[in-house]
Amino acid sequence: MKFALHDYLPQRYQSRASFDQLDTCRMILGFKDGRNVYSKLAAYQFAYALRTVNLSDVTIVCIPASTKCANVRRWKLFSNLLCSLTGAHNGFEHIEVIGSRKRAHVTKDYELATNIKHCIHIDADFFNGRKVIVIDDIYTTGVSSSAFIGAMKANGAVVVMAAFLAKTKCFRKL
Repeated sequence: MKFALHDYLPQRYQSRASFDQLDTCRMILGFKDGRNVYSKLAAYQFAYALRTVNLSDVTIVCIPASTKCANVRRWKLFSNLLCSLTGAHNGFEHIEVIGSRKRAHVTKDYELATNIKHCIHIDADFFNGRKVIVIDDIYTTGVSSSAFIGAMKANGAVVVMAAFLAKTKCFRKL
């Protein structure tokens, strides 16, 4: 099961955006930059969305950012707060960014996204047999999330859900 909390409009479409859409885009970009106010807001929004699910036997794992610094900035506070709000286990410390990779959405080289296993270390002993919810900031093509979910499964995790702060919305010419 996959779901997204918001729609995200890329910069090239923001001239068509409503005030609410622009506000959402600012929130998402602030979250991606690791601003604490937006990390907290996102954690509360996910906790609210997951409020009816018993997460006491579930581990939350965030898809790592492209560098170790960006990963800590974006996900550490968020995952700590979300897990404390939901009662889920925090998998943040069990995924380590060991290299850096180019951002596929910038370079358009999606092979980089599928080679995520070369840039991260997953603690297989910790994840073996655990139910996992995978969280990422923006879902565009699904390549990065599919690659990460595959890597988690290869390390023994049972991925039960993927959740995204936003899904990219594109306008098409009719």
